Amino acid sequence: MDILNNDIIKTLHSLNQEIYLVGGAVRDALLNKETYDKDIIVVDEDAKEFSIKLAKKLDGVFIPLDEVNKIYRIVLQDKINYIDITNPIENSLEKDIKRRDFTINAIALRISDGEIIDITNGKNDIENKLIRMISPENFDDDPLRILRAFRFESCLGFEIEKNTLLEIKSRINLITQPAIERINYEILKLFSGEHSVKALLSMDEAGITELIFPPMTGVKKVPPNTHHHLDLFHHSIEVVNQIQQLYNNSCNEIKEHLNQQDFGGFSRLAHLKLAGFLHDIGKFSTWTIEESGRHRFIKHDDVGAKMAEKMLKSMHFSKKQIEYITKQIKLHIYPSSVIQAPNLSEKHYMRYIRKMENDVIDNIILAKADRLSARGKDITEEILKNNLEGLDKMLNYYLNIKDSLKPLPKLIDGKEVMEILNIQPSPKLGEILNELKEAQISGDINTKEEAINFIKSLK
Repeated sequence: MDILNNDIIKTLHSLNQEIYLVGGAVRDALLNKETYDKDIIVVDEDAKEFSIKLAKKLDGVFIPLDEVNKIYRIVLQDKINYIDITNPIENSLEKDIKRRDFTINAIALRISDGEIIDITNGKNDIENKLIRMISPENFDDDPLRILRAFRFESCLGFEIEKNTLLEIKSRINLITQPAIERINYEILKLFSGEHSVKALLSMDEAGITELIFPPMTGVKKVPPNTHHHLDLFHHSIEVVNQIQQLYNNSCNEIKEHLNQQDFGGFSRLAHLKLAGFLHDIGKFSTWTIEESGRHRFIKHDDVGAKMAEKMLKSMHFSKKQIEYITKQIKLHIYPSSVIQAPNLSEKHYMRYIRKMENDVIDNIILAKADRLSARGKDITEEILKNNLEGLDKMLNYYLNIKDSLKPLPKLIDGKEVMEILNIQPSPKLGEILNELKEAQISGDINTKEEAINFIKSLK
């Protein structure tokens, strides 16, 4: 195994102690995947003392994670690699392994001689691409393992074994017991995986979707229509699929942008796929059917953004994460409306680019995915072709000029606005500054004098 040539493993080997590498690092090594987090079980020394010693040897940072259960972390200097260290449960490697979630994560590698310890046949399940529980009771011990099954399905593309899925279905009432931050983490891991559509469908089959995402209860009630060949729930899942496919087929510049971790440890792509899944949650509450039979969802983008904000706050997403996801939901129709403007020009493009700032690529990918996922009888091949070509043209324009773009200058600040209008800090001040920004984005205001005159005109 290549992992034996890893510098960290070599350091552990040099200690000449009874140490085991366990869990995902062994699984990924068997799959020839690179991994940066390593779980270590040390048998012949107190985990804390061993961790402090190892941190010094690796020039890493020692972090106590759980003093009660003796779990410690070492973060290495590169800030990418880290090691979690503990002693075996009841001082027994076998008991420790049998208390884990799935067989694919229960394989141990003895550092001293490279021997594989596989008492749950995890290697066989890796070969057969199966996610199999070790024991149903292990779900009861930590119900988060229910979500982890779908996370691994998304990240690995494996199937959840039949009896494992049945046990999960019988325990879905436990799914909200873990801390919401842990649920949040698993959800973003799921959307990080290339097979997130497969996992979302399995999760729905198990009856979990609405427990995690309550607005999906309404989404599931909206049927196909002349614009959408799929019901709204499966349209939402198809948008996730199309985002992934568009990413897979993108140039390196777009991939590098979507791989950036700008919102707390997970890629833009993961957040964009989550936004894609939620982009139409406002449709049920805005749904009307005209006499002609046409389905209308007026302002569903605004309503959906507000619903998502409330839900994501309850899930303890960060402010930056919420701002990004709700912005994508609120503006998912915006790029398609821009390219339909009469006498379309670079000025229209620039106004869009200024408004979206660093989220242009993401927003256009979402718009393309949405278009590709709605193929009702009223959507002709010509409509589809024109929309996609228009979006691609705007995206290429942005890619060609983005490196020369400079931030809009700050012509006037809130303090100056208050002095000009003789007002105090208030929501009205925020509205005025937003109006000023919109006028600047549109190119109607370019100097401080023009900004002052604009503010005075509002009075």
